[in-house]
Amino acid sequence: QVQLVESGGGLVQPGGSLRLSCTASGTIFSINAVGWYRQAPGKQRELVARITVDGRTRYLDSVKGRFTISRDNAKNTVFLQMNNLKPEDTAVYDCNAGPEFGLGLITAYRGQGTQVTVSS
Repeated sequence: QVQLVESGGGLVQPGGSLRLSCTASGTIFSINAVGWYRQAPGKQRELVARITVDGRTRYLDSVKGRFTISRDNAKNTVFLQMNNLKPEDTAVYDCNAGPEFGLGLITAYRGQGTQVTVSS
């Protein structure tokens, strides 16, 4: 059974950076779109960034220009580089993989999530 494991979350001050990693136990990223979702307390879960099999990316408007999603298929890993973080970026971020669907994807695999807290 394929598992996704996220890492890289933590506490950072506003304006700081973090890089999240999502590593799969199998070679699924080469055949699936991958997306990072986030959910803050009391808020709806939202798709932050997605990368397709052929490398096309899409971002939530509020993170455009600050976040970058990338993939390393050889290492079965997808990254989310987050720069100029804001308090409103505080949330649990989880990695999802599955077939591309419209502007998102159909989740076939999902990680446990990692907490990102932006606070001074």
